[in-house]
Amino acid sequence: MFALTYQHMPQYKQLMRVDRPIGTYLVAWPALWSLWIAAEGLPSLPLLLVFLLGAFLMRSAGCVINDFADRKIDGHVERTSQRPLATGSVSEREALQLFALLVGLAALLLLFTNKLTVLLAFGAVMLAGLYPFTKRYTHLPQVVLGMAFSWAIPMAFAAQSNSLPVLIVPLYLAVVAWVVAYDTFYAMVDRDDDVKIGVKSTAILFGHYDKLITALLQLTFIGLMLYVGLSISAGPFFYTGIAAALALCLYQQFIIRERDKAQCFNAFLNNNYVGAAIFIGIAANYL
Repeated sequence: MFALTYQHMPQYKQLMRVDRPIGTYLVAWPALWSLWIAAEGLPSLPLLLVFLLGAFLMRSAGCVINDFADRKIDGHVERTSQRPLATGSVSEREALQLFALLVGLAALLLLFTNKLTVLLAFGAVMLAGLYPFTKRYTHLPQVVLGMAFSWAIPMAFAAQSNSLPVLIVPLYLAVVAWVVAYDTFYAMVDRDDDVKIGVKSTAILFGHYDKLITALLQLTFIGLMLYVGLSISAGPFFYTGIAAALALCLYQQFIIRERDKAQCFNAFLNNNYVGAAIFIGIAANYL
């Protein structure tokens, strides 16, 4: 039976985090980097729209299935206690149907790509569905999230060039390191609540070494992006973007120095500018 109703549209939007687009931006930036590098410049407008819409739909689907997985624990965490599934304003059936609808719409976008991209899309769905449940079994759910957010990289190269060059390996690993760092900032906000209810995260695993390890992850990210630049014989604009990203990472480390929850969240949000800085550098490189 179809459970979705128009009356619950505000709750569905809340489930999808429509009012908090930061996640969509963080999914979209690596896809845009990859499209520009694969095309050696501006990709086709249809392909650009496919990946931007895909970023929104798959991020939204990921949020829905995340809330479904956390429906029993969100009520015990201050930041998530008012989510629709935690309050009961949306049913479990509605959430699952909304997830299926979003994934189905994302699948329709694949009609505008090629066979290789379609095959890779199964990996995207698997990672998006797996991530929310990993926090019960491992302290490394942020690594799985990094793998999911980075999956747009091989898909973008496949869609643009119908190939998977070796270059995607350092680029993929760079984004995984980046995601683990910034999502650890995010997890530091909930660390106290997560310890109480038994939810695992890198913030808990890293403990007092959280600042050191996130800094090392950010340096790994920057180092791998420099390697990507060398691999594509990038010019000064590319490296200017990387330098700006490094400056932003240093700023993030500065504001989390006291582990203040609000500042940890601000550090997480600041990564949108990291993604934008690198994109501007890549786009300018191919002008």
